[in-house]
Amino acid sequence: MQARRETDLYGPVKALLEGMGFTVKGEVNGCDLVAVRGEDLVIVELKRTFTLDLVLQGVERLRLSEAVYLAVEEPGRSGSSRRWSQVKALCRRLGVGLITVRFRGTGPSATVLLDPEPVRPRAARKRRIALLREFHARSGDRNTGGSTRRPLVTAYREDALRLAAFLQRRGPAPLRAIRSETGVQRAGAILQDDHYRWFERVSRGVYRLSPAGEAALQTYADVVNALAESAAAQQGLPGPGGGAEPPCP
Repeated sequence: MQARRETDLYGPVKALLEGMGFTVKGEVNGCDLVAVRGEDLVIVELKRTFTLDLVLQGVERLRLSEAVYLAVEEPGRSGSSRRWSQVKALCRRLGVGLITVRFRGTGPSATVLLDPEPVRPRAARKRRIALLREFHARSGDRNTGGSTRRPLVTAYREDALRLAAFLQRRGPAPLRAIRSETGVQRAGAILQDDHYRWFERVSRGVYRLSPAGEAALQTYADVVNALAESAAAQQGLPGPGGGAEPPCP
């Protein structure tokens, strides 16, 4: 049997809470289900599926009680386990509980998957450090938030563009000269790994720009010019439009 209405969830959830000693009433001051046991107050919002509206209702109910549950129909076998892991993680972060109702077998039944807990966000220290490192490593704001027009300009891609621009101007060059002229200390790793297929190894320790690298310099022309101008400003030299040969980015 599949639940056709939110009201189909009410009976099983009510039975679950009454089995715990709660007195249960439906539709109290806008709340789908309210359960009281002594001083304990539980509020449950019902929806067939997990939706943003359900989340918003649950968050609003936290103003009335610390024990708020979101109740939904248990997903079938086609339900994504990854999605349910994300759903439970979201509920934990919001401080709300999660109840599922099963409409298979001998009859409908409700199960508590997650009890509400005080919100204590776990600090992701390593990810925070990585985020700040990437932020400070970028030379400027080269991406528009929400854009998918082209691959993101990361600090790594900036360094790769510096190498590509240098090789376009100077032609094949040894690694030592590339690193020295560009100031990119990880030049060796970038050239050897060649994640973007922008470079070609001419001989031992000598590299040149590939056709893909030439195309990338066109795609990221605005970034390349900005990097060159920034490098010129740091060295007190004229930028790409200043008449002299642009300095190494």
